[in-house]
Amino acid sequence: MRKAIITFIFLFAAFRYAMPQQVSFAGSNRAVFEETPAASTGLDRIYVIYDCDGVSMSYTQRTAGSTVTWYTYQERGGGYAEVLGGIDRIDNMTTRLPQVVANCGYIIEEGTDRTYVWVVDYSDYMLSLNNIGFDTQRDCGTVRVFVDGVGREMTYYTITGVPQQLDRGLTLTYRTLEWNTESTAWEEVAVEENEESFSTTIAVPAPYCNTEFTLSGDRFLRYWNMEESVTSATYTTSAVAAETMAVQDEQTADNEQAAGDSEGGESSLGGSAPVSITFTAYPTDAVIHHEWQMSRDQEFNNIDSRFNQPEITQTFNEGGTFYFRYYGADSSGECSTTGETYTVFIGESRLECPNAFSPEASVGVNDEWRVSYRSIVEFHCWIFNRWGVKVFEFTDPAQGWDGKYKGKYVKSGTYFYVIEARGADGVEYNLKGDINILNYTGTGSSSSGGVTE
Repeated sequence: MRKAIITFIFLFAAFRYAMPQQVSFAGSNRAVFEETPAASTGLDRIYVIYDCDGVSMSYTQRTAGSTVTWYTYQERGGGYAEVLGGIDRIDNMTTRLPQVVANCGYIIEEGTDRTYVWVVDYSDYMLSLNNIGFDTQRDCGTVRVFVDGVGREMTYYTITGVPQQLDRGLTLTYRTLEWNTESTAWEEVAVEENEESFSTTIAVPAPYCNTEFTLSGDRFLRYWNMEESVTSATYTTSAVAAETMAVQDEQTADNEQAAGDSEGGESSLGGSAPVSITFTAYPTDAVIHHEWQMSRDQEFNNIDSRFNQPEITQTFNEGGTFYFRYYGADSSGECSTTGETYTVFIGESRLECPNAFSPEASVGVNDEWRVSYRSIVEFHCWIFNRWGVKVFEFTDPAQGWDGKYKGKYVKSGTYFYVIEARGADGVEYNLKGDINILNYTGTGSSSSGGVTE
C-alpha cells in the first residue's frame, strides 16, 4: 500500500488541484481556518482548528457508494502513510473520523482520486503576548524590538516529508518618515511588517521619527476575533537621513556662452561665471547639526569651505570644478548622513567682440552691438567716436550698445571700443577695436563729430 501511495503522489499531483473541496469539520466552537498551501507541498488544504477536542472530520464522496480509504502520515511524508481505522460510514456519500488526531496529515482515497490535507490544533501553538519594548542602546540603522510572550513555530510536513512553517501572520506596526518628491517634504507614514513566526527579538530599520511599536496577531486569532496586541513606550529616534536639491539661477543673456559638455562632464550645474546656485537640504527630525561642504577634491579629503545651515546660496566667481555635499548629524554626532555630491563646473573665460552692426536696419537682427562672453566677472567698456567723444559706457557684459548717443542714433561710420575685463579663471582682458555701423535709414540729422544731437 505504501508503494501505491508514493506512486500516486507523482502521477496525480497535477489532477488533484482541480478537485472540489470535500472535507468538513464538526464540533468546533469556532470557525475552522482554511488555507491553500503552495503547490510544491503536495497538499490540497491546511486546516487550523482552535481546539481539536471533540471535533470530527468528514469526507463527502464524489460517487455514491464508492470505496473510501483514509490514511494518516507524520513527518516522514505520504510515502509512509498508514491506513486509519475507526472511520464511520454515515451514509452512502459520507465517511467520518469521529475524533480528529491533530498535527498530522491525511490522505483520503476514493477510487483513483485522492485528497491531501494537514490538520493543526491551534491550542498546541497558542500565542500569548505580554509586553513589548526596544533596545535603548543607540543604533543609527536598526532598532531591536523585544517581545515578552510565547508562540511556538507551527510546523507541518509536505507529502514528501519536508518540514514547513505555517505563517503566523503577526503584524508589527510603527511610524517613520518617507520622502515625498512631489511635495519635497518628509511625510509621516505607517509601516506594517508581517512576522511569519513569533520571536522574542525583531530587528527593524530605525524609524526617522519618534514612534511606538505595536505587535498584534496572530492571523488565526485575528480570524477568530481574539487578536492579542501589545504596545511599547515611545521610542525616541536617532536615525537620520536627508534629501538635497541644487537650483541654479537662470542665466538669460543670449550673448553669454555656456560651458560645453566636453568641458563640464556630466555636470548640469555651473557654466559661465558669475553664477549663483542655491543648495537646500531637507533633513529628518533627528538632524541637529547641518553642514554643506565645498571641495575641489571629489573625495572630500580636503574640504575648502563649510557652511553650517541647511540652505546656502553660493555665487561662483572662479573657474574650475567644485564639489558640494550636505552632511547632517544627530545631537550626539554618532548618527550621520551624507547627501548627493553635486558637481559645479565653471568654464574658462572668453571675450569676443564683433566689429559691425546695423541699428534700425532690421529690428531684432544685428541691431545692437554686444560682446560674446563666458565667465567674465569684471567688465568695463567704453565706446568713442573718431574724435574721441565717449558715446556710451557700460559695465555689464550682458548689455550692449543700441547705436544711440543722447537718445538719438549716431550716423554710420567707424567707432572705437576699449574694454577692461577679468575672467573667473584670472585672465585679464585689455581689448581695443573698431565698430563699424553699417548704412541704415535713420531719422536723426548728422552733426559734426559723426553723431546726431
